[in-house]
Amino acid sequence: MKHFLIDIEYSVPLERINEIVGEHRAFLQTGYDKGWLLMSGPKNPKTGGLIIARAPSLEDIQRFFSHDPYQLKQAAVYTFREFDPVKRQAFMEEWIAGIGEN
Repeated sequence: MKHFLIDIEYSVPLERINEIVGEHRAFLQTGYDKGWLLMSGPKNPKTGGLIIARAPSLEDIQRFFSHDPYQLKQAAVYTFREFDPVKRQAFMEEWIAGIGEN
């Protein structure tokens, strides 16, 4: 598995984001259910969000996020940064190794 930091920057006013955020979070749940997402949340201040994820490839994670309501409604821009999690807490071992992937 490859590991990614996904940086989301809103490209529309926060009022528009607030109209979409429920759909976005429901979409993210599908990534959690799939075992691809570890954590996500808005930045402070709320200019976008950050996600830590895993997937077989960059193309796979980009394809997955192409279905995000923020992307579909052109409300945000995504940056995908691959990284190697060489240091981590012991409780992360199974997730890093890809155990539990659906």
